[in-house]
Amino acid sequence: MTDTVEDVDLPYDEENTNRQEKIERLRERVDILETQNEEMRDKLIDANAENNKFQQKLERLSHENKKLKQSPLFVATVQELTEQGVIVKQHGNNQEALTEVTDDRRADLEPGARVAVNNSLSIVKRLEDETDVRARVMQVEHSPSVSYADIGGLTDQLTEVRETVELPLRKSHMFEEVGIDPPSGVLLHGPPGTGKTMLAKAVANETDATFIKMAGSELVHKFIGEGAKLVRDLFEVARANEPAVIFIDEIDAIAAKRTESKTSGDAEVQRTMMQLLSEMDGFDERGEIRLIAATNRFDMLDRAILRPGRFDRLIEVPKPDVEGRERIFEIHTRSMSVADDLNFTELAAETAEASGADVKAICTEAGMFALRDDRTEVTHADFLTAWEKIGTEEDTEVSKTFA
Repeated sequence: MTDTVEDVDLPYDEENTNRQEKIERLRERVDILETQNEEMRDKLIDANAENNKFQQKLERLSHENKKLKQSPLFVATVQELTEQGVIVKQHGNNQEALTEVTDDRRADLEPGARVAVNNSLSIVKRLEDETDVRARVMQVEHSPSVSYADIGGLTDQLTEVRETVELPLRKSHMFEEVGIDPPSGVLLHGPPGTGKTMLAKAVANETDATFIKMAGSELVHKFIGEGAKLVRDLFEVARANEPAVIFIDEIDAIAAKRTESKTSGDAEVQRTMMQLLSEMDGFDERGEIRLIAATNRFDMLDRAILRPGRFDRLIEVPKPDVEGRERIFEIHTRSMSVADDLNFTELAAETAEASGADVKAICTEAGMFALRDDRTEVTHADFLTAWEKIGTEEDTEVSKTFA
Protein backbone atom coordinates (compact mmCIF):
# COMPACT_ATOMS: atom_id res chain seq x y z
CA MET A 1 0.00 0.00 0.00
CA THR A 2 1.35 3.33 -1.01
CA ASP A 3 1.64 6.07 1.69
CA THR A 4 -0.21 9.34 1.09
CA VAL A 5 1.42 12.71 1.48
CA GLU A 6 -0.36 13.25 4.81
CA ASP A 7 1.06 10.04 6.22
CA VAL A 8 4.63 10.94 5.42
CA ASP A 9 6.56 12.61 8.32
CA LEU A 10 8.30 15.72 7.08
CA PRO A 11 11.76 16.32 8.40
CA TYR A 12 11.86 18.82 11.40
CA ASP A 13 13.69 22.06 10.46
CA GLU A 14 14.91 23.40 13.82
CA GLU A 15 16.94 26.20 12.29
CA ASN A 16 13.96 27.68 10.43
CA THR A 17 11.76 27.39 13.50
CA ASN A 18 14.27 29.27 15.71
CA ARG A 19 14.67 31.97 13.08
CA GLN A 20 10.87 32.43 12.90
CA GLU A 21 10.60 32.72 16.68
CA LYS A 22 13.39 35.29 16.75
CA ILE A 23 11.62 37.32 14.07
CA GLU A 24 8.37 37.22 16.05
CA ARG A 25 10.16 38.29 19.22
CA LEU A 26 11.89 41.10 17.35
CA ARG A 27 8.57 42.27 15.90
CA GLU A 28 7.04 42.27 19.38
CA ARG A 29 10.03 44.24 20.63
CA VAL A 30 9.65 46.73 17.77
CA ASP A 31 5.96 47.17 18.60
CA ILE A 32 6.83 47.81 22.25
CA LEU A 33 9.52 50.30 21.28
CA GLU A 34 7.14 52.12 18.93
CA THR A 35 4.52 52.34 21.69
CA GLN A 36 7.13 53.67 24.12
CA ASN A 37 8.27 56.12 21.48
CA GLU A 38 4.73 57.44 21.05
CA GLU A 39 4.37 57.82 24.81
CA MET A 40 7.68 59.68 25.05
CA ARG A 41 6.66 61.93 22.15
CA ASP A 42 3.38 62.80 23.94
CA LYS A 43 5.30 63.51 27.14
CA LEU A 44 7.71 65.71 25.18
CA ILE A 45 4.81 67.72 23.71
CA ASP A 46 3.29 68.14 27.19
CA ALA A 47 6.67 69.17 28.58
CA ASN A 48 7.13 71.76 25.81
CA ALA A 49 3.68 73.19 26.49
CA GLU A 50 4.44 73.35 30.21
CA ASN A 51 7.78 74.97 29.44
CA ASN A 52 6.10 77.61 27.27
CA LYS A 53 3.63 78.32 30.06
CA PHE A 54 6.42 78.80 32.60
CA GLN A 55 8.35 80.88 30.08
CA GLN A 56 5.38 83.24 29.65
CA LYS A 57 4.98 83.42 33.42
CA LEU A 58 8.67 84.21 33.78
CA GLU A 59 8.41 87.00 31.19
CA ARG A 60 5.34 88.43 32.92
CA LEU A 61 7.01 88.36 36.33
CA SER A 62 10.16 89.91 34.88
CA HIS A 63 8.07 92.68 33.33
CA GLU A 64 6.23 93.27 36.62
CA ASN A 65 9.52 93.27 38.51
CA LYS A 66 10.87 95.87 36.09
CA LYS A 67 7.80 98.03 36.58
CA LEU A 68 8.08 97.75 40.36
CA LYS A 69 11.66 98.98 40.19
CA GLN A 70 10.56 102.10 38.30
CA SER A 71 9.82 105.30 40.15
CA PRO A 72 6.11 105.72 41.00
CA LEU A 73 3.95 108.32 39.27
CA PHE A 74 1.81 110.84 41.13
CA VAL A 75 -1.68 112.04 40.27
CA ALA A 76 -2.11 115.75 39.60
CA THR A 77 -4.64 118.12 38.07
CA VAL A 78 -3.95 120.69 35.35
CA GLN A 79 -4.68 124.13 36.80
CA GLU A 80 -3.76 126.43 33.91
CA LEU A 81 -2.10 126.42 30.49
CA THR A 82 0.31 129.33 30.07
CA GLU A 83 2.86 130.39 27.49
CA GLN A 84 5.66 129.26 29.80
CA GLY A 85 4.15 125.80 30.33
CA VAL A 86 1.46 123.98 32.27
CA ILE A 87 0.64 124.62 35.92
CA VAL A 88 -0.22 121.36 37.70
CA LYS A 89 -1.39 120.74 41.25
CA GLN A 90 -0.33 117.48 42.84
CA HIS A 91 -3.00 115.60 44.79
CA GLY A 92 -2.38 115.03 48.48
CA ASN A 93 0.07 117.82 49.29
CA ASN A 94 -1.56 120.47 47.00
CA GLN A 95 1.87 121.36 45.66
CA GLU A 96 1.74 123.45 42.48
CA ALA A 97 4.42 123.42 39.82
CA LEU A 98 5.06 124.87 36.38
CA THR A 99 6.24 122.22 33.93
CA GLU A 100 7.02 122.30 30.23
CA VAL A 101 5.26 119.97 27.77
CA THR A 102 5.53 119.20 24.08
CA ASP A 103 3.07 120.72 21.63
CA ASP A 104 1.38 117.34 21.08
CA ARG A 105 0.93 116.83 24.80
CA ARG A 106 -0.29 120.41 25.27
CA ALA A 107 -3.04 119.92 22.66
CA ASP A 108 -4.38 116.99 24.70
CA LEU A 109 -4.68 118.99 27.94
CA GLU A 110 -7.15 121.47 29.36
CA PRO A 111 -7.76 122.93 32.83
CA GLY A 112 -9.17 120.28 35.16
CA ALA A 113 -7.62 117.32 33.32
CA ARG A 114 -6.14 114.55 35.47
CA VAL A 115 -2.53 113.67 34.65
CA ALA A 116 0.26 111.45 35.95
CA VAL A 117 3.53 113.18 36.87
CA ASN A 118 6.95 111.81 37.88
CA ASN A 119 9.23 112.87 40.74
CA SER A 120 10.22 116.03 38.88
CA LEU A 121 6.48 116.83 38.32
CA SER A 122 6.83 116.41 34.56
CA ILE A 123 3.65 115.20 32.87
CA VAL A 124 4.02 111.58 31.74
CA LYS A 125 0.48 110.87 30.51
CA ARG A 126 -3.11 112.01 30.77
CA LEU A 127 -5.51 109.97 32.92
CA GLU A 128 -9.17 109.27 32.33
CA ASP A 129 -11.70 111.40 34.13
CA GLU A 130 -12.37 110.13 37.63
CA THR A 131 -15.74 108.47 38.23
CA ASP A 132 -16.74 106.22 41.07
CA VAL A 133 -16.65 102.58 40.00
CA ARG A 134 -19.93 102.05 41.88
CA ALA A 135 -21.58 104.53 39.50
CA ARG A 136 -20.16 102.83 36.41
CA VAL A 137 -21.40 99.36 37.37
CA MET A 138 -24.96 100.68 37.82
CA GLN A 139 -25.36 100.96 34.06
CA VAL A 140 -27.72 98.33 32.72
CA GLU A 141 -26.11 96.76 29.66
CA HIS A 142 -28.79 94.14 29.05
CA SER A 143 -32.38 95.33 29.13
CA PRO A 144 -34.72 93.61 31.60
CA SER A 145 -37.19 91.11 30.18
CA VAL A 146 -40.23 93.13 31.32
CA SER A 147 -42.28 94.77 28.56
CA TYR A 148 -45.34 97.01 28.59
CA ALA A 149 -47.46 93.94 27.82
CA ASP A 150 -46.39 92.43 31.17
CA ILE A 151 -47.95 95.27 33.18
CA GLY A 152 -51.62 95.05 34.02
CA GLY A 153 -54.01 97.43 35.74
CA LEU A 154 -51.81 100.51 35.27
CA THR A 155 -52.96 101.86 31.91
CA ASP A 156 -53.11 105.54 32.93
CA GLN A 157 -49.84 105.37 34.87
CA LEU A 158 -48.09 103.63 31.98
CA THR A 159 -49.27 106.32 29.56
CA GLU A 160 -47.93 109.11 31.79
CA VAL A 161 -44.58 107.40 32.25
CA ARG A 162 -44.20 106.91 28.49
CA GLU A 163 -45.08 110.58 27.87
CA THR A 164 -42.52 111.70 30.44
CA VAL A 165 -39.62 109.38 29.67
CA GLU A 166 -39.97 107.69 26.31
CA LEU A 167 -41.60 110.39 24.18
CA PRO A 168 -38.95 113.12 24.81
CA LEU A 169 -36.20 110.68 23.91
CA ARG A 170 -37.80 109.42 20.71
CA LYS A 171 -39.68 112.49 19.45
CA SER A 172 -38.00 115.54 20.96
CA HIS A 173 -38.88 117.61 17.87
CA MET A 174 -42.56 117.47 18.82
CA PHE A 175 -41.87 119.40 22.02
CA GLU A 176 -39.90 121.99 20.04
CA GLU A 177 -42.79 122.44 17.62
CA VAL A 178 -45.27 122.91 20.46
CA GLY A 179 -42.87 125.25 22.24
CA ILE A 180 -42.57 123.52 25.63
CA ASP A 181 -39.77 121.80 27.51
CA PRO A 182 -40.22 118.06 27.96
CA PRO A 183 -40.87 116.81 31.51
CA SER A 184 -37.57 116.15 33.23
CA GLY A 185 -38.57 113.51 35.74
CA VAL A 186 -41.30 111.32 37.15
CA LEU A 187 -41.88 110.16 40.71
CA LEU A 188 -43.81 106.94 41.23
CA HIS A 189 -45.37 106.56 44.66
CA GLY A 190 -47.75 104.08 46.20
CA PRO A 191 -48.00 100.98 48.40
CA PRO A 192 -45.43 98.18 48.10
CA GLY A 193 -45.91 95.63 45.35
CA THR A 194 -48.01 97.78 43.01
CA GLY A 195 -45.64 97.71 40.04
CA LYS A 196 -43.47 100.83 40.39
CA THR A 197 -40.22 99.00 39.70
CA MET A 198 -41.84 97.01 36.89
CA LEU A 199 -42.76 100.29 35.15
CA ALA A 200 -39.12 101.36 35.27
CA LYS A 201 -37.94 97.96 33.98
CA ALA A 202 -40.42 98.17 31.09
CA VAL A 203 -39.01 101.58 30.12
CA ALA A 204 -35.50 100.11 30.14
CA ASN A 205 -36.64 97.32 27.84
CA GLU A 206 -38.68 99.41 25.41
CA THR A 207 -36.42 102.44 24.97
CA ASP A 208 -33.01 102.61 23.30
CA ALA A 209 -31.64 104.86 26.05
CA THR A 210 -28.98 103.77 28.51
CA PHE A 211 -30.73 102.64 31.70
CA ILE A 212 -28.98 103.28 35.03
CA LYS A 213 -30.55 101.96 38.22
CA MET A 214 -29.71 102.31 41.89
CA ALA A 215 -31.34 102.29 45.32
CA GLY A 216 -31.47 105.40 47.46
CA SER A 217 -29.87 103.48 50.32
CA GLU A 218 -26.73 103.01 48.16
CA LEU A 219 -26.19 106.78 48.32
CA VAL A 220 -26.07 106.80 52.12
CA HIS A 221 -22.45 106.56 53.24
CA LYS A 222 -20.52 106.85 56.45
CA PHE A 223 -17.83 109.31 55.41
CA ILE A 224 -18.40 112.96 54.62
CA GLY A 225 -18.78 113.74 50.93
CA GLU A 226 -18.93 110.14 49.65
CA GLY A 227 -22.68 110.21 48.97
CA ALA A 228 -22.52 113.56 47.16
CA LYS A 229 -19.56 112.35 45.08
CA LEU A 230 -21.44 109.21 44.06
CA VAL A 231 -24.41 111.35 42.94
CA ARG A 232 -22.09 113.51 40.79
CA ASP A 233 -20.45 110.44 39.28
CA LEU A 234 -23.84 108.87 38.62
CA PHE A 235 -24.93 111.83 36.49
CA GLU A 236 -21.49 111.95 34.82
CA VAL A 237 -21.98 108.36 33.67
CA ALA A 238 -25.44 109.31 32.38
CA ARG A 239 -24.07 112.36 30.47
CA ALA A 240 -21.37 110.20 28.91
CA ASN A 241 -24.03 107.77 27.67
CA GLU A 242 -26.83 110.10 26.54
CA PRO A 243 -29.68 109.58 26.01
CA ALA A 244 -30.04 107.97 29.43
CA VAL A 245 -32.66 107.11 32.02
CA ILE A 246 -31.75 107.11 35.72
CA PHE A 247 -33.96 105.06 38.05
CA ILE A 248 -33.62 105.69 41.81
CA ASP A 249 -35.58 103.24 43.95
CA GLU A 250 -36.37 104.02 47.60
CA ILE A 251 -35.57 107.68 47.09
CA ASP A 252 -36.97 108.46 50.55
CA ALA A 253 -33.68 107.11 51.97
CA ILE A 254 -31.91 110.32 50.88
CA ALA A 255 -34.78 112.76 50.22
CA ALA A 256 -36.63 112.72 53.54
CA LYS A 257 -37.83 115.97 55.09
CA ARG A 258 -35.02 118.01 56.60
CA THR A 259 -34.99 118.30 60.37
CA GLU A 260 -33.04 120.25 63.00
CA SER A 261 -30.99 117.16 63.85
CA LYS A 262 -27.30 117.90 64.38
CA THR A 263 -25.98 114.35 64.08
CA SER A 264 -23.27 113.74 61.52
CA GLY A 265 -25.30 110.98 59.85
CA ASP A 266 -28.32 113.19 59.21
CA ALA A 267 -26.06 116.00 58.01
CA GLU A 268 -24.37 113.68 55.50
CA VAL A 269 -27.75 112.48 54.16
CA GLN A 270 -28.82 116.10 53.71
CA ARG A 271 -25.57 116.92 51.86
CA THR A 272 -26.26 114.01 49.52
CA MET A 273 -29.80 115.30 48.91
CA MET A 274 -28.47 118.82 48.19
CA GLN A 275 -26.18 117.37 45.53
CA LEU A 276 -29.08 115.43 44.02
CA LEU A 277 -31.23 118.58 43.91
CA SER A 278 -28.40 120.46 42.21
CA GLU A 279 -27.94 117.75 39.59
CA MET A 280 -31.68 117.58 38.92
CA ASP A 281 -32.22 121.31 38.46
CA GLY A 282 -28.99 123.29 38.81
CA PHE A 283 -27.15 125.80 36.66
CA ASP A 284 -25.89 123.15 34.25
CA GLU A 285 -28.21 121.72 31.63
CA ARG A 286 -29.12 118.14 32.37
CA GLY A 287 -29.22 117.19 28.69
CA GLU A 288 -30.94 114.08 27.37
CA ILE A 289 -31.26 112.52 30.82
CA ARG A 290 -34.61 111.49 32.27
CA LEU A 291 -35.11 110.64 35.92
CA ILE A 292 -37.49 108.05 37.40
CA ALA A 293 -37.80 107.62 41.15
CA ALA A 294 -39.97 105.36 43.29
CA THR A 295 -41.00 105.45 46.94
CA ASN A 296 -43.44 103.79 49.32
CA ARG A 297 -43.33 106.76 51.69
CA PHE A 298 -44.46 109.79 49.73
CA ASP A 299 -45.35 111.57 53.00
CA MET A 300 -41.68 111.53 54.08
CA LEU A 301 -40.26 113.36 51.04
CA ASP A 302 -38.88 116.89 51.29
CA ARG A 303 -40.90 119.55 49.47
CA ALA A 304 -37.80 120.77 47.63
CA ILE A 305 -37.51 117.58 45.63
CA LEU A 306 -41.21 117.56 44.71
CA ARG A 307 -41.39 120.93 43.04
CA PRO A 308 -41.81 121.21 39.23
CA GLY A 309 -38.51 121.25 37.38
CA ARG A 310 -37.23 118.30 39.36
CA PHE A 311 -40.14 115.90 39.26
CA ASP A 312 -42.68 117.28 36.79
CA ARG A 313 -44.92 114.24 37.13
CA LEU A 314 -46.00 112.80 40.49
CA ILE A 315 -47.74 109.56 39.57
CA GLU A 316 -49.60 107.53 42.16
CA VAL A 317 -49.45 103.78 41.58
CA PRO A 318 -52.32 102.33 43.67
CA LYS A 319 -53.39 98.77 44.21
CA PRO A 320 -55.21 97.45 41.13
CA ASP A 321 -59.00 97.46 40.89
CA VAL A 322 -61.06 94.40 39.90
CA GLU A 323 -60.33 94.80 36.19
CA GLY A 324 -56.66 95.36 36.91
CA ARG A 325 -56.41 92.23 39.06
CA GLU A 326 -58.14 90.22 36.35
CA ARG A 327 -55.60 91.41 33.79
CA ILE A 328 -52.68 90.65 36.14
CA PHE A 329 -54.01 87.13 36.75
CA GLU A 330 -54.15 86.62 32.97
CA ILE A 331 -50.55 87.81 32.61
CA HIS A 332 -49.12 85.58 35.34
CA THR A 333 -51.02 82.46 34.22
CA ARG A 334 -49.99 82.67 30.56
CA SER A 335 -47.38 79.95 30.95
CA MET A 336 -49.30 77.92 33.55
CA SER A 337 -51.35 74.79 32.90
CA VAL A 338 -54.76 75.78 34.33
CA ALA A 339 -58.00 73.84 34.50
CA ASP A 340 -61.09 74.76 32.51
CA ASP A 341 -62.95 75.83 35.68
CA LEU A 342 -60.64 78.84 36.24
CA ASN A 343 -62.68 82.05 36.13
CA PHE A 344 -60.53 85.19 36.15
CA THR A 345 -63.48 87.51 36.80
CA GLU A 346 -64.56 85.63 39.92
CA LEU A 347 -60.96 85.26 41.05
CA ALA A 348 -60.36 89.01 40.74
CA ALA A 349 -63.51 89.71 42.75
CA GLU A 350 -62.49 87.25 45.48
CA THR A 351 -59.00 88.75 45.94
CA ALA A 352 -59.97 92.27 47.01
CA GLU A 353 -57.10 94.49 48.26
CA ALA A 354 -54.50 92.25 46.61
CA SER A 355 -51.58 94.09 45.03
CA GLY A 356 -49.84 93.09 41.81
CA ALA A 357 -47.12 91.35 43.82
CA ASP A 358 -49.81 89.51 45.79
CA VAL A 359 -51.39 88.26 42.57
CA LYS A 360 -48.06 86.89 41.37
CA ALA A 361 -47.54 85.18 44.73
CA ILE A 362 -51.05 83.69 44.54
CA CYS A 363 -50.29 82.16 41.13
CA THR A 364 -47.03 80.65 42.39
CA GLU A 365 -48.63 79.27 45.55
CA ALA A 366 -51.58 77.82 43.58
CA GLY A 367 -49.11 75.97 41.39
CA MET A 368 -47.42 74.57 44.50
CA PHE A 369 -50.78 73.18 45.73
CA ALA A 370 -51.18 71.35 42.40
CA LEU A 371 -47.68 69.89 42.68
CA ARG A 372 -48.34 68.63 46.22
CA ASP A 373 -51.42 66.76 44.95
CA ASP A 374 -49.42 65.35 42.02
CA ARG A 375 -51.56 67.23 39.50
CA THR A 376 -50.45 68.93 36.29
CA GLU A 377 -53.35 71.41 36.16
CA VAL A 378 -54.08 74.26 38.57
CA THR A 379 -57.73 74.65 39.52
CA HIS A 380 -59.82 77.62 40.58
CA ALA A 381 -59.93 76.22 44.13
CA ASP A 382 -56.09 76.22 44.26
CA PHE A 383 -56.04 79.98 43.62
CA LEU A 384 -58.63 80.65 46.33
CA THR A 385 -56.72 78.50 48.84
CA ALA A 386 -53.50 80.33 47.94
CA TRP A 387 -55.18 83.71 48.53
CA GLU A 388 -56.42 82.55 51.95
CA LYS A 389 -52.90 81.56 52.90
CA ILE A 390 -51.22 84.73 51.58
CA GLY A 391 -53.89 87.02 53.00
CA THR A 392 -53.52 85.42 56.43
CA GLU A 393 -49.72 85.83 56.33
CA GLU A 394 -50.04 89.51 55.43
CA ASP A 395 -52.51 90.15 58.25
CA THR A 396 -50.11 88.49 60.69
CA GLU A 397 -47.19 90.66 59.54
CA VAL A 398 -49.27 93.84 59.85
CA SER A 399 -50.32 92.85 63.37
CA LYS A 400 -46.70 92.33 64.38
CA THR A 401 -45.73 95.71 62.92
CA PHE A 402 -48.32 97.70 64.87
CA ALA A 403 -48.23 95.56 68.02
